[in-house]
Amino acid sequence: MSVRVTVEADGGSRGNPGPAGYGAVVWDADGALLAERSGGLGETTNNVAEYRGLIAGLEAAVELGATDVDVRMDSKLVVEQMCGRWKIKNAGLQPLAVEASRLVRALERVEFEWIPRERNKHADRLANEAMDSQAGVEHRADRATGEPSGEAGSAEMTPPARSEPVSAAASGESGKAETTGESEDSGSAGAWIGAMGPPTRLLILRHGQTALSVDRRYSGRGDVPLTELGENQAKAAAKRLATMDGVVTPEGAAPVISSPLERTRRTAQAVADATGGELLFYDGLIEADFGDWEGLTFLEASEQYSDLHSRWLGNPAIDPPNGESITTVFDRVRVAHRELLQRFAGRTIIVVSHVTPIKALLRLGLDAGPSVFYRLHLDLASLSIAEFYPDGNASVRLVNDTSHLI
Repeated sequence: MSVRVTVEADGGSRGNPGPAGYGAVVWDADGALLAERSGGLGETTNNVAEYRGLIAGLEAAVELGATDVDVRMDSKLVVEQMCGRWKIKNAGLQPLAVEASRLVRALERVEFEWIPRERNKHADRLANEAMDSQAGVEHRADRATGEPSGEAGSAEMTPPARSEPVSAAASGESGKAETTGESEDSGSAGAWIGAMGPPTRLLILRHGQTALSVDRRYSGRGDVPLTELGENQAKAAAKRLATMDGVVTPEGAAPVISSPLERTRRTAQAVADATGGELLFYDGLIEADFGDWEGLTFLEASEQYSDLHSRWLGNPAIDPPNGESITTVFDRVRVAHRELLQRFAGRTIIVVSHVTPIKALLRLGLDAGPSVFYRLHLDLASLSIAEFYPDGNASVRLVNDTSHLI
């Protein structure tokens, strides 16, 4: 059954950049108020705040079970970018646009409409109240109506007038051209796969560049540091993670779980510094032990160990000389995964690891065979997302996204 709602969203910054906040409101087809969303954003720009308002409104619509959504905003930039008519050149807006676009694709139909500010008063009021609250300014509720006092009034509580959208429809395909890479989707996948209960959400990050990765050498247990580029990749990934929903909440920041090797420790520390999350180390997330192949290029290993190397590439149970097999890595990652789901059930956590353990986590999410290890590619400082539900279901939401590095 089709469920149509209207989302009105707004965001603002006092200083641009400066103290910022967002607001969003959802109305049903009859003009009844269904939901309000608002929040402070610290110091950022108007455009970031506008996107945050849009994302909050779309999330609320998804949570309410909507299928058809009319989005109304007074930000020409956001409307035009979401409709694909304007390119998104600002690197800080790109991941937000990706997030919004993925929410759009979780709905059957979404249309964007630009409206003048005076027709967006409710969302504007919520955004301003969020900025005031962030600054310590209290809003007393009106005793008669229960609505916040101050600028709020009957005009701001008037349901949206129905009108023809002045912008093109943003269908399930919208957002692909103007954004980079895939997205972290904040909508719920549980309904699509029959999953029950709140998932444990893993934001899985590969470490940044090292000298061995530059030369494409086997890099397992060797404790190599990040290069200067690797440090910058870690900071860029950290900046993105800090803006993602569920990472920093009023209850606290998402914990950062890392392999104990130097390259992952440095990457994870950048993330913890940006998010404020507690940094924890798990030996089970360490890279495979490549034994005598450590430091060799693929060609060198194939020439020096031609028969064994060929068999290893096709059989996950074969050990490199003095190393460990992919099957062994998968088994220990599975143990670590189980511990993480028990310890952080229903929460968002950030996992910083290496290629082989990350592929193992994605294999668990996909419930796939060992061919995953040979068919997935993971770039340096790439982000993947998998959600694991209490009933055993799982959903892999994102694989190898590097849009934050552009």
